[in-house]
Amino acid sequence: MLDHYRMFADYNRWANQRVYAAAAELSDAQYRQDKGAFFGSLHGTLNHLLAADRIWMKRFTGQGEAPSQLDDILYKDLAGLTAARAAEDERIIAWVESLDATRLAGHFTYSPLTNPVEVTERLGRTLAHFFNHQTHHRGQSHAILTALERPSLTLDLVFFLRTDGKKWAA
Repeated sequence: MLDHYRMFADYNRWANQRVYAAAAELSDAQYRQDKGAFFGSLHGTLNHLLAADRIWMKRFTGQGEAPSQLDDILYKDLAGLTAARAAEDERIIAWVESLDATRLAGHFTYSPLTNPVEVTERLGRTLAHFFNHQTHHRGQSHAILTALERPSLTLDLVFFLRTDGKKWAA
């Protein structure tokens, strides 16, 4: 399972780079246009993804800053958000690399923002949610981009494994 999560951390970085490259081709008005996604615009959705990742990473590691709301706008401009996303992706990769099988099988306790009661979960299961959540909202980002008449992005894991992620396909 460790290699599985390490692959997902690498895939996450790759997919985010593709979404952010597509976002950089938009006008500011398009980037901020509410297209009916859960967080409205691409700007809102990408900020949510970073906010949620920081919340989870704070829970997982006990380190770093984490917003107090899921819809916090952490960066008002795409350039700042892009740099922060790249740094967070590297942080995620480094942390996942540091895990071992015992830690992955172990439990940890946290309090959700939406229902602040203590929850104890296996780290591995929660890590699966963490990566699935990213994929879910990248899908919304893709829908926003196509609604803005941008070319469809290939974000499939299997495409990653055939291209930049070949080291994971062995």
